[in-house]
Amino acid sequence: MHRTTLLPENWWDEAAEAWADNATGQDAAALRAEIDQLRRALAGRMVIDQACGMVMILAPCRRGPARNLLVDISRQCNASLPEVSAAVVAAWEGEPLSRLMQRALRHGLRRLYAEDPVCDSASAAVRSGRDGP
Repeated sequence: MHRTTLLPENWWDEAAEAWADNATGQDAAALRAEIDQLRRALAGRMVIDQACGMVMILAPCRRGPARNLLVDISRQCNASLPEVSAAVVAAWEGEPLSRLMQRALRHGLRRLYAEDPVCDSASAAVRSGRDGP
């Protein structure tokens, strides 16, 4: 016995429309996830830039050494760079750093001054009230 199934005339159109709606929904969900990821990355980048600026002011140095200092702290504390940066910004606003971050910051500043004497002389000039070189 041979069995024949009759499909409605517009079956293909309905199937194609359902597939397109599903694909569109998947594309929209993927785009929303990507936008959320980019927003989080941008927020993290802003706090990192803010913390770099604070380090540049506190330990007169350029942007590269300031960022490297934050990266070193994040490695020593086993924390992400945005987390360390947020803690530095919070410390600037009066919230204390954890002991681990304080220790990592001290070691990082010592290393920074040992590697870059310009930073140390600029810092000494600021402390004494003179202009740096």
